[in-house]
Amino acid sequence: MDAIQQHMLDTYRAARLSEPAPPPPGRHDRSALRGLYRHWFAHPPAGRPGTARPSGV
Repeated sequence: MDAIQQHMLDTYRAARLSEPAPPPPGRHDRSALRGLYRHWFAHPPAGRPGTARPSGV
């Protein structure tokens, strides 16, 4: 099931339950990626364990 089909199903369920419809897919992608980038910039990920090479090799 792709994102559009899932959105259609969620919209149908919301209408049946008299709830507000969900936002369309991709609506908050840009702000989510921007927040992730800012988090990584402020707190860079640590190096992977086991990838360090001993010096002199």
